Amino acid sequence: MRHLLEIDDLRPDELARVLELAAMPDPPRVLAGAGVALVFEKPSARTRHSMEMAVVQLGGHPSYISGAEVGLDQRESVEDVTRTLAGYYGTIGARVFDHRTVQRMADVGVAPVLNLLSDRSHPMQALADLLTMQQEWGSLAGRTVAYVGDGNNVCRSLALGAAMCGMRMRVASPAGYGLGEEAATRVGALGGSLEETEDPVEAVAGADAVYTDVWVSMGEERVADIKRAAFAPFEVTAGLMGHAASDAVFLHCLPAHRGEEVSAEVIDGAQSRVWRQAENRMHAARGLLGWLWAERGRP
Repeated sequence: MRHLLEIDDLRPDELARVLELAAMPDPPRVLAGAGVALVFEKPSARTRHSMEMAVVQLGGHPSYISGAEVGLDQRESVEDVTRTLAGYYGTIGARVFDHRTVQRMADVGVAPVLNLLSDRSHPMQALADLLTMQQEWGSLAGRTVAYVGDGNNVCRSLALGAAMCGMRMRVASPAGYGLGEEAATRVGALGGSLEETEDPVEAVAGADAVYTDVWVSMGEERVADIKRAAFAPFEVTAGLMGHAASDAVFLHCLPAHRGEEVSAEVIDGAQSRVWRQAENRMHAARGLLGWLWAERGRP
C-alpha cells in the first residue's frame, strides 16, 4: 500500500508520471463509485477546493471532514478514526498540525493516506510547484529555484521535489530559520543541490524562479512580531527580482501578504505565475490520485 507523506515517497520516475497525468485535460474517471475522505484539522481554501474538484474530475465523491467532527485523539484515537473512514473511502487525505498524525494514519495500513499539509511537509504543494515550472520551461533539469523566506514545510518539500527533478535550489533565510542539516542530508541523498545563505541577493542571483511564502504560518501568531522583524530584509521586491534571470518567474503558494514577504508590484506583475500555480493544485492532485488508482491498481 502506497502513501504520500512527503514528495520523495515517490520515485523520480513515479513523480514524472504524476506530473504527466496532471497535464492530461480529460483523464479517465478512475474514481467512479469511490470516495475520498478529506480530514482538515487546519482550514484551507486552495487545499480543500483543489482536492474536491480533483476527485470529482476523476469520477469520485469527496467528503470534507472538519477536525471537530472526528476529534482526533479527543473523541477517538487517530487509529480508530482511520479504520472507520477506510470502511467508507478508498483514500484518506489529511491536513494536520502534527506530522505524526498522518504517519500514524499510514501505519494503520488500511487505506492510502495523502498528506495535505503537516508541520513538516507539504507534498501536494510541491507537486503543483513542479508542474507550474514544467509548464514554463518544459524540462526542469538544470534549472535553479531560489526560495526566500522561512525554511518551513513548503520549502522542505520543494527542496526534495527539486532534487528529484535535477534542479538546483538555493534558500535564503535569517539565522535560525533555514532548512537545517536534516533536509540538506535528505536532498543530498537524492543527488540534489541545496545551498543555504542568509543573503537574499546571493540566493536569487541568476535564478530561473524565485519563490516565497508567508513569514508567519497558521499557529505561529504568538511569535508573529518576532518573525516579521527578523524577515523584514527578505521581502521579494522588484529590486530583488532584478538579480534573477531576466526571464525568471515568481511563485508563491498563497495566501500572500503584500508589503510583507512580497511587494504588490511583484506578485501582481508580469513575472508572477501564482494564479496558474494555485490552479495547478487541482491538476497536481488529479495526477496523483490518477496514478494511485490507475497505475498502482485500485486501492
